[in-house]
Amino acid sequence: MGGGVGLASAVDYAIATDKADIKLSELAVGIGPFVVGPAVERKIGKGAFSALAIDATSWRSTDWAKRKGLFAEVHESVENMDEAVYRLANTLAHSNPEAMAAMKKTFWTGTENWDELLKERAAISGKLVLSEFTRNAINKFKAKA
Repeated sequence: MGGGVGLASAVDYAIATDKADIKLSELAVGIGPFVVGPAVERKIGKGAFSALAIDATSWRSTDWAKRKGLFAEVHESVENMDEAVYRLANTLAHSNPEAMAAMKKTFWTGTENWDELLKERAAISGKLVLSEFTRNAINKFKAKA
């Protein structure tokens, strides 16, 4: 939440703890996950993205996120996660940089128009955030805090 799902979707390999439940809450405040949507959809698929975006008030478990491909690894503790991060960083540091660059290109095939797409999506979000519905929803959220 608060951009975490978008960040996890924008990386090639995400490692989390078993407490990393997720949700896309944008629709609950009158907008939608338009800006992060392309990255989330690329990572977990259209069906899982649709479910996550539409059911904007429900949390999905870390296990759900791993099954959908958002997380590559899930660990029971921060210490175990840190060990996994170190192991992966060490492996990557000893990998062929040309092979890694070529792999990244294949991972992100079909995203060549994202600069334009993200501008379009940001414009949609900007318009919606100015709507009366969204202003009221945000004010209700602020009143709870």
